[in-house]
Amino acid sequence: MNAISWFMGTRRSLRRRMMPLLALVGVFAVLLLAWQPAASALTPRHYDELEFPPLRDIEIPAYERYELPNGLVVYLLEDHELPLVSGSATFRTGGRFEPSEQVGLASLTGEAMRVGGTTSLTADALNQALEQRAASIETSIDTSEGSASFNALTEDVADVFALFADVVQRPAFANDRIDLLKRQYSGSIARRNDNPDSITSREFRKLVYGANSPYARTVEYATLAAIERQDVERFYQASIRPEQTILGIVGDFDSAQMKQWVADYFGRWQGTGPALDTALPTVEQARAGVFKVEQPQLTQSYIQLGHLGGQLDYPNHAALAVMNEVLNGFSGRLFNEVRSRQGLAYSVYAFWAPRYDHPGLFVGGGQTRSEATVPFIQSTLAEIDRIRTATVSDGELAQAKDAVLNSFVFNFQNPSQILARLIRYEYYDYPQDFVFQFQDQVREATVAQVQAAAQANLRPDQMVILVVGNSAAIQPSLDALAPNTAVTPIDITIPSPGA
Repeated sequence: MNAISWFMGTRRSLRRRMMPLLALVGVFAVLLLAWQPAASALTPRHYDELEFPPLRDIEIPAYERYELPNGLVVYLLEDHELPLVSGSATFRTGGRFEPSEQVGLASLTGEAMRVGGTTSLTADALNQALEQRAASIETSIDTSEGSASFNALTEDVADVFALFADVVQRPAFANDRIDLLKRQYSGSIARRNDNPDSITSREFRKLVYGANSPYARTVEYATLAAIERQDVERFYQASIRPEQTILGIVGDFDSAQMKQWVADYFGRWQGTGPALDTALPTVEQARAGVFKVEQPQLTQSYIQLGHLGGQLDYPNHAALAVMNEVLNGFSGRLFNEVRSRQGLAYSVYAFWAPRYDHPGLFVGGGQTRSEATVPFIQSTLAEIDRIRTATVSDGELAQAKDAVLNSFVFNFQNPSQILARLIRYEYYDYPQDFVFQFQDQVREATVAQVQAAAQANLRPDQMVILVVGNSAAIQPSLDALAPNTAVTPIDITIPSPGA
């Protein structure tokens, strides 16, 4: 028998064996198609008839906090649902503490900690060690804090934790990797005016905080050129120290074993040289008025308006969070009035955005076609003024409070989020029950409190209005917004490397 005959015979035999099963499947299919669900199951219900269980309470699982003799604070939170372990180190540092002539130093230091390898492992060797274990280690420094993190399978956590400690305590700061980062930063400077959204948010922050404020200043070719390897190493030594670090670990581990690893890998860590001066910079609003960035190629305007905001520990923070919901969202006043009724924009917003330890922003805006720019701004300002002068209805209040409380629980969905929140509260010196205080204040917020908070914190006389767009197509012109003062042009020309 040749191969073809054998194959055809086997196929016929298999088909004969499968015929009873295929017949059974056919009968089942006919029965399935003949079955019709009850009509009541297919009748849609009005949303008013839908019933949902009550919102679950936020629960903080059991965790342990302790300190090492060198000042390192440690949080441990066991979670055995998945065979994974993750950890983070939060460092008391930030770009706001870097010298003004070296803007970019903090961010560069944060990236160079990881990409340059360690004194015992080259960057390539470190990458290979992590790839073999499907693990990761990342480091960064932003405006207000620094961080290092790792993720690993439970079976690899001992090895990955050792690598993590090596990256945190013994980065090599390889010259070639620092040079590569500086070239990448230079490329970002060259492209920073390509995106109108980026221009708008960047220049708005400069107008509110001031161009030289640590909360608004930008990396320039000159500040980048002023950074050398020794500056990176010096900023690292001043910033990344045990007494300025909070270590948090969550996942599938045994606490006794993890405490031993923490002691072995971090117990002898000591800082080198003087510590970073972490006195917070002062914050005051820099300017007010109407400003424009000329972009003649645009067919729509990009708009931000607002002024200096406040902090999360302000007494009326909860009332302002409720105010945000009255203004924003699909049921908010701005969406219904500016977008839906007047049709002036697809997106519109205005919200109070506080920070933990320095004033944030009250910021509004959106995008609209060029000829609708002035009406859009006027209508948005009118709604902001109305939240100050007209009382919120009981229905608006109830809906806004529900929205705040319902969305807030999603910040506590898993142990990793909860641990991150606990560490953030310690970092910024907030009480550990801050979340519960906030929830209680939202539940107790009244119409009068929301209006009083809006009147006390929204300041029309300090408003910055910034438009990025084509002035020739904006009719009526922006002068209609500033009848008593001139509209101020903003120059976004990038200083040359030699400037």
